Parts: sequence; C-alpha cells; structure tokens
Amino acid sequence: MSKHRGTALIIDDEEEIRESIEMLLNSEGISTVTAKNGEEGLIKLEENLFDLVLLDLMLPGKSGMDVQKDIKRMDPSLPVVIITAMAGIESAVAAIKEGCFDYVTKPWDNEKLLVIVNNAVKQRQLMSENSHLRRALKERFEFSNIVGKSEPIIKVLDMVSQVAPSRSTVLIQGESGTGKELIAKAIHLKSARCDRSFVPVNSGSMPVDLLESTLFGHVRGAFTSAIAAKKGLFEVADQGTIFFDEIGTVGLETQAKLLRVLQEREFMRVGGIDTIKVDVRVIAATNVDLSQAVQDGRFREDLYYRLNVINIHLPPLRERKEDIPLLADFFTKKYREENNKAITGISPEALKALMDYHWPGNVRELENAIERAVVLSQTDVIDHDLLPDAVIAPPSKFAGLSSFAFTKESSLFDIMDVIERRVIIEMLERCSWSQTDAADSFKIPLSTLNQKIKRHGIEIKKKRERPSGVTSVK
Repeated sequence: MSKHRGTALIIDDEEEIRESIEMLLNSEGISTVTAKNGEEGLIKLEENLFDLVLLDLMLPGKSGMDVQKDIKRMDPSLPVVIITAMAGIESAVAAIKEGCFDYVTKPWDNEKLLVIVNNAVKQRQLMSENSHLRRALKERFEFSNIVGKSEPIIKVLDMVSQVAPSRSTVLIQGESGTGKELIAKAIHLKSARCDRSFVPVNSGSMPVDLLESTLFGHVRGAFTSAIAAKKGLFEVADQGTIFFDEIGTVGLETQAKLLRVLQEREFMRVGGIDTIKVDVRVIAATNVDLSQAVQDGRFREDLYYRLNVINIHLPPLRERKEDIPLLADFFTKKYREENNKAITGISPEALKALMDYHWPGNVRELENAIERAVVLSQTDVIDHDLLPDAVIAPPSKFAGLSSFAFTKESSLFDIMDVIERRVIIEMLERCSWSQTDAADSFKIPLSTLNQKIKRHGIEIKKKRERPSGVTSVK
C-alpha cells in the first residue's frame, strides 16, 4: 500500500467522475473525501483539513466559480484544481486568474492529472511547513533567552502574550537579576511596535541633570556644555517603547516630569519652550517595593498608579528551581560557543550543587557561575570544582559568627562588623565586583554600600570583563 501523501476533496455532481478520480488518487497514496455539490463540499471543508480540492465548474445549485471563491475565503492557501469540459476552458482560465492552482479537461490524461495533483499537494505542504517555521522562529525570537518550564515563569510568559498587543503601561517587579529587561523586550517584540525602537534607560546610574537631559534632550545653550541641540530618549523612542530600569531610583523632580509625559504624551527639552509630542509605550521595572516608597515619601503616588496599570511579578530563581537545569544548559551552550569550548554538559555533582544553592543574585548570578565554569574548564564536562566557592559550600546563616575569634573584650558591634565585612566581600565576589549589582542585591543605595566598603577597608578588585556581545540579565 502506498504511503499516505495527503488528502484531497473531490467536488463533482457525476458519481462516475468522483469514483474514477478517487481510485486514481488512492493508488498514489492520497486519501479522498467526495461531495456531489458545492454546498456539501463547503461543509466538508469546514469539518476536515485538506491538501487539495478538485472542483467541477458545472455544478447544480451553487456554481463552481462561486464555490472556488468561498474556498479562497475559508483557506487562501488551499490549492484548487478545476475540472472542466473542453467548452469550459475559458471559464477555467478565468478561475486560474482568480487564484486556482490549475485545471484539467474531461476526459483527462491520468498521468497529467497526477502530475498536477502531486505538484499541488507539495505546494500546500511546503506552505504549511514554512508557516509553522515562521511561527516557531517568531516565538523563539520573541522569548529568546527567557528559559524555563516552571509554573511561575509560564504564568509570566502568558501575561506577556496577553498585555503585549495593548498600549498599556507595564510595571515589572522582581529582585535584581531575575530578567526584568528580557521581559520588557519580549513585550515590545510581541507588540505592534516591534519594528520600532526599544530604548532602555538605566535610571539609577545618572545624576538628575544628566538624566533629564538624556530623557528629554536639550536646546543649544541650555547649560555650559550644550553646544548643540540634542534629542532625548523619548524622541528616539517615538512610536516605540522606552524601558525604565530601576524606576524607583528616579528623583522626585524627574518623577513629576515623567508623570506629565505619561499623562499628556508631551514634554519640553531642557532649556526649551516648545512642546514636543510623542507616542511612546512606557515599561518600567523595579526591585524595590514602590508602594512602600510611596508611603515613605520617596515616590510620587500619582506616578505609581500611572505606572502600575499592568503589574508583572518576576519570581526569584529560588522559587522556580526546576528551571535551573534548563538555564544551566542554556548558558553552557551559549558560553561554550563564545569561548570555542567542546563542553558536552554538567556533571551530576555540579548540577546538584546548582540545585541546592539559594541564588541570591538570581539568574544573573547563575549565568556568571556557568560562564566562569566554561572559561576555566579543561575537560568536556563542567565539574563540581569549577563552580564558585559560594555555590559549592554556601555559608551557613551564622558562618561569620562561628569563625570569629571571641575574646572577653569583643563587643557585639565588633562581631557584627566582622560579619558585615565578610558578607559584603562575598556579595561583591558573586557580582563580579560590581558595586552597583551588589547594592541592588542588598537593596540599599549605592552610596550606602560605598560608605561601608570604605569603612571596612575593602579593596575593590577589577570587575571581570564580559566577552563582547554578551548582555547580562537585568
């Protein structure tokens, strides 16, 4: 018996014609469904999926031309082969101009008919495969680097799919290193603005004056170094998306100006008097409790409600540990290619250490640990001893206290100082000696951390450079 190669619908009012074509196609491995008129054929089309329709032009009731038009409305890519008598060739040619695949005349040549049928089926299946491939690539691109199968991350991705097509402002909340910028990019890529700019703004890394000039632009002469007018990021993001990372660090004065942009969709450049209108979608992210910041007077309540239209909470890695093997594998493949390493996987002992660790730095910390292991590996497997010390032997809650050399003169403040110093050093090591990342993880201002580093006399090591082309998880 021939291998199944597709399914055809035969619509013809003559039983002998239907049976003859059915036998021919079945012998070639093409299964068939028949209908004796156009109305019955359209019902069969609604009930089944077909690779091809063979359609008689001269049908009782609804004409073949009208049926062909209905088929195109129902399934534009479905090939239709017209069956006609010699006298109906002009109508068949007209049908081809309307989008039919080809035609055959009665009586037909079996070999010629099979060639037409096989070509039509191949075209249909190729178009179907291309459609699936485009959809798969689109989904992969939109959720690139967002790895996971746990219920919490699936809920987040479902939320992304729901909110992306809208124009609504989105607030993404989550600890440092959970992947807030990746979620913001996914929302942008699944929106109607996907072919426009996605503009990230690191709100916490700039002084107030520079931040406002960066966001809104400035006119010539607005300040000493303003030798020429300059567009701000809001103008750059017009028709696209602007992403505010760590929105909670923005000062109250700048918050007021952001509120105006959200409300009125307009602003003025620094030092300017002209109003500039923009159409920008705002996505903001924070690792602090903005509602508490509102109560503390550090964040405007009206801006908070403007930002918090749709809220997406990103779970920390410790709450989705089943994703750790997938993430570890993803990062292993990523960095083995970048570093030209022949690494095949992670040893069971190393994977157990990864699963047992609590990951205070979340996905970013895991990525750093895997990158380090890949770079240092001299075999084809990432083993236990290539992981950072904090992962291999995470300190107990009171590790600093138990190792402290007590004396009668040791006060509680002395003991706490030693513990604080060790905790700060450990966090800096986890964050590749980035004070900004460490401050984010501690949930304290960078200035506070720098004061503590200075007080404890901690020597800051040079931050380890990331390979070119690598973007850390935000």
